[in-house]
Amino acid sequence: MANLGQGVNVSAITSPLVWEHVQPAAARRLLTGAIDAFAERGFQATTTRDIASRAGMSPAALYVHYPSKERLLFEISLYGHRAALEILSEADAGDSPADRLRGMVSAFTAWHAEHHTIARVVQYELAALSPEHLAEVATIRRAISAKVENVLGDGVSDGTFAVDDLHGTTLAVLSLSIDVARWYDPVRRAAPRELGQLYADLALRMVAA
Repeated sequence: MANLGQGVNVSAITSPLVWEHVQPAAARRLLTGAIDAFAERGFQATTTRDIASRAGMSPAALYVHYPSKERLLFEISLYGHRAALEILSEADAGDSPADRLRGMVSAFTAWHAEHHTIARVVQYELAALSPEHLAEVATIRRAISAKVENVLGDGVSDGTFAVDDLHGTTLAVLSLSIDVARWYDPVRRAAPRELGQLYADLALRMVAA
């Protein structure tokens, strides 16, 4: 089976070698082929033959490294969610809740734009995961939500933010960034960093006291 490692290297996430930790190389080719296929066709419409073809391998070769198509989706989703959480955690810095929220939304949005293909799979194919795998990914998603909700709560406490529903507002702020993966086109849209700054401004307007 493929060895996917444990840690998430943020610098690797933003480099062309985003899946370099996946060994051997054949397993990596299958995984990146699955990302492209799932993003283009959706999980349900993608066959193991589609994935193997994109990797330049035979359909039987997939099962040497992964027990199922769903396992491939889980590995992609798990790694993508860990990466997104680390990006958000590193951006949680600043002297005020407003500075922290600006940095977090900017970084989270830019990540979803820069890695829109992976993010599209990670965010919109959750229903295809097995209950056990979904539960593991859901734990990371709750940690992501908690990061934003804590910042909003700090802003409410010091009077910076006016938020009546912390949970609902957290969902709205995160949805701004996440939805970028659904429509982002690097040819016709603003650069990820610029989009991140725009969305950070929008988020601050949403919660401003």
